[in-house]
Amino acid sequence: MLNRRHIRTKVMQVIYALKRTEELNLTSEEKFLNLSMDSMYELYLLMLSLLVKVHEKAKDQQEKSQQKHLLTSEDLNPNMKFVKNALLVQLSENQYLKEALERHKVNNWELDNEYVEVIFRAILESDRFSKYMSAESSTYNKDRQFVVELFKEVIAPNEKLYNYLEDRNLTWIDDLPVVNTALVKLLNKSKENNYEDYFTPKLFKDEEDKEFGLSLLKHTIKNLEPYTEEISLKTKNWDKDRIADIDFVLLQMAICEFHEFPSIPTKVSINEYIEIAKEYSTPKSNVFINGVLDKIVKEYNENKTLNKIGRGLM
Repeated sequence: MLNRRHIRTKVMQVIYALKRTEELNLTSEEKFLNLSMDSMYELYLLMLSLLVKVHEKAKDQQEKSQQKHLLTSEDLNPNMKFVKNALLVQLSENQYLKEALERHKVNNWELDNEYVEVIFRAILESDRFSKYMSAESSTYNKDRQFVVELFKEVIAPNEKLYNYLEDRNLTWIDDLPVVNTALVKLLNKSKENNYEDYFTPKLFKDEEDKEFGLSLLKHTIKNLEPYTEEISLKTKNWDKDRIADIDFVLLQMAICEFHEFPSIPTKVSINEYIEIAKEYSTPKSNVFINGVLDKIVKEYNENKTLNKIGRGLM
């Protein structure tokens, strides 16, 4: 779920916060980074569990309608398509997902169930829901497509849900686009015979990715001063106060990758930090960062001090 760019972004956020507080404590910053990455997985579980809770809400409403003293024709012949939606049933019955929610203590919707009601009402009022419920036939693929479109059109853009997530955790708003994209991809590839832990993927592709984030944080923090000096030498024509703080952090991290990660090609590092700058810094930051890093790499190549191994890594 977390790729290298997301990990770099998390590290950037930690170092940026650290530089603003001016308190250097590597152990606490590593802990904060781990918490920040773990909280992203909790957000994923939270968004997935919202689908489960909405499905439970629909089943509960269906059961209550059957307990009326005066049953309408709709009560006697209820449309069960949403309740029987194959993908929603899969999610609701998945034991691995239930255990993951318990293990990570994701119980927000039990405590703040009014937001489940908000989303459920938004679903009932949507055109997507009306079209789905009026369709005659239903297959797993059609049920899956409906859930994916429902999530993209109704749930993910909901303003009240967005505000709730922002109030609960400051880092979640940055994480939300990544989590929602990962969730949609997962749902899109879902099959009738998913393996049991399909809905609970690992946060990191492998242990190496997890260690990459911690190592990048550690080596960048330890070398902030020499990296700052190196950047200053390449930006003599720039007023230091005009350089965005985030740009300085991204440059320091990129230089760290040049020195400390011999298996990562310099082009990959440069491109990654350019893309992060586009999203998090000023409109011209990506051009500035590209220019500074290009100068640094050229100098390394001339002096033969670039620490890279393998073909095509320069």
